[in-house]
Amino acid sequence: MTQPIPHAPDMSCHPEVTAFFDERTNTVSYVVRDPASDACAVIDSVMDMDYAAGRISYESADAIIAFIRTKNLRLEWLIETHVHADHLSGAPYIQGKLGGKIGIGENIRVVQETFGKVFNEGTEFRRDGSQFDQLFADGDTYSLGTMQAFAMHTPGHTPACMTHVIGDAAFVGDTLFMPDGGSARADFPGGDARTLYRSIKRILQLPDAMRVFLCHDYGPNGREIRWETTIADEKAHNIHVRDGISEDEFVANREARDKTLAMPRLIIPSLQINMKAGQLPEPDDSGKRFLKVPLDGL
Repeated sequence: MTQPIPHAPDMSCHPEVTAFFDERTNTVSYVVRDPASDACAVIDSVMDMDYAAGRISYESADAIIAFIRTKNLRLEWLIETHVHADHLSGAPYIQGKLGGKIGIGENIRVVQETFGKVFNEGTEFRRDGSQFDQLFADGDTYSLGTMQAFAMHTPGHTPACMTHVIGDAAFVGDTLFMPDGGSARADFPGGDARTLYRSIKRILQLPDAMRVFLCHDYGPNGREIRWETTIADEKAHNIHVRDGISEDEFVANREARDKTLAMPRLIIPSLQINMKAGQLPEPDDSGKRFLKVPLDGL
C-alpha cells in the first residue's frame, strides 16, 4: 500500500534551481535559492576522486562555492538525498568554506550498521548518524529562507533515500530518472524493488506540475543530458513506472535488469566516505589516509 504524501506542497513558491553536472559520474548537484531572500541549499554535491591514483580534488565543489559567493548567497543546508554509491560527497568541504548544516534521512543508521560490518569499521565507528547535523524523518519540515520544505522517506534504492520538496520543486535523488531512463537499481544491500515501486508511486502523488530534479542522467540512446522533468511527464511516459504498469511487472523487470548491471566504479570509496557525512578517513602516523577493499565483495 502506498503511503500518502505528508504535506501539501506550496506550488506558488518557485525556488531558483541551478544545476552542476559532473561528467565523470553523471551526477547532477543543485544550488536551490529562495527567491525572496539570500538563502540557499546545496543538494548532492560531489567531491572529485582519481581512483587509480588515489587522489582527492575539489573542482566540482569549488564551482558550487564560486557560484554561491558570486551571487552573494547564504548557505543554510547541504542535503544528501541518500548515501551515494557512485560519487563522493563534497558536503563537508563546502561546509568548511560556507557553513550550513549537513542533512540526510534518519535511516542512515541502517546504512551505517550494514556497511560498518562490510568494511570492518570497528567499535570506534559511530552508527547513530551523529556525523550529520540533521537526520530527517518522514514528513519533517525545515526552512530555507522564507520557504518551508519537507522530506519524504522514499526507500527502495537504499533504506535512507529521501525526496526533498521545496516549493514546486522535488529533489528525488536516484529514485527516479528521466522518463526514458526509468528508475534506480534496487539490488544494493538494503534495497528492494517492491519498496522502490511504492516509493515512486508516493512521489507521483505530488501535483502534476511539480518540477522533478534528478541526481543522475546517462543520456539514453545518445540524447543530450537532461535532469529536469515533471510529475505529469513521469506518470505518462516513464518506461518503468508510468501509469498502467503494475507493481508485479515493475518488480520482475527491475530485478531482471539489476542482474545485468555492474557495480558503480566508485562504490568502495563512496560508501565508506559518504556514510560518514563525506569525512575522509583519519590519517595514520605517517599522514597517509587509507580505505578498505573487502575482497569477498559487498
